[in-house]
Amino acid sequence: MNRMGYVTGVRRTYNQWVANETLEDFALRYTARRARKWSSWRVGNTAIGSISFLALETIGGAVTLAYGFDNALAAILLAGAILFLTGLPISYHAARTGVDIDLLTRGAGFGYLGSTITSLIYAGFTFIFFALEAAILSQALEICFGLPIGFGYLLNALLVIPLVTHGFTRIGAFQMWSQPIWLVLHMIPFLALAWVGTDLAPWAEHIGRFETSDGLDIVLVASATGIVLSLSAQIGEQVDFLRFLPEPSTRGERRSWWIALIAAGPGW
Repeated sequence: MNRMGYVTGVRRTYNQWVANETLEDFALRYTARRARKWSSWRVGNTAIGSISFLALETIGGAVTLAYGFDNALAAILLAGAILFLTGLPISYHAARTGVDIDLLTRGAGFGYLGSTITSLIYAGFTFIFFALEAAILSQALEICFGLPIGFGYLLNALLVIPLVTHGFTRIGAFQMWSQPIWLVLHMIPFLALAWVGTDLAPWAEHIGRFETSDGLDIVLVASATGIVLSLSAQIGEQVDFLRFLPEPSTRGERRSWWIALIAAGPGW
């Protein structure tokens, strides 16, 4: 009898969690119109926040050091064009229909198994980059505040839990106040370089570890492009936010809708 009462209590608690759409935020299902209540600016700001990870700078720096400035620039521009062209239809249809990458691939003909594999790739990508970000931030905490790196990993893992459990609701609020701080911190290094008058010629003329001749090397450009294209799975996270874009009804709303879609979707 006690066992049955315990099971009943657990089921009742679980059903309450499932019924709480603020907690679930329509994960892995159609985003209802009543949930698309935020402005296009708010949704776009939240989606842009998801690509403010320091691993981007790390990847760009590593590609430049390895393949040289010219090859890295060409690879980044080529990969950026590919990511934009492939991400535009994905972002558009996700925002118009209110579905995430899992439902979008299922409706595109990949079936249940295909969408599951897509979700697995997306989840693996997310875990890898979360680990990279946690490593970078933990090292920063150790250097700046002397916090042991093990405690830094634990702190980063625990802090993210209250954000992800409440999905877009909590993440959107977090991005509203943290985004300006991130923008200021992001610009400080560039302002410092401009203030001291740093010579950028050595950076622009860097030939890299693998470059054997001046100018572009098609093999090195292709290799660097392959590294940058590893970020293609990021579009899955972008559409997870863009599916909350409200349906536009006026000309001004349509303009804001497209700006948010392109900036935070394929333009990330």
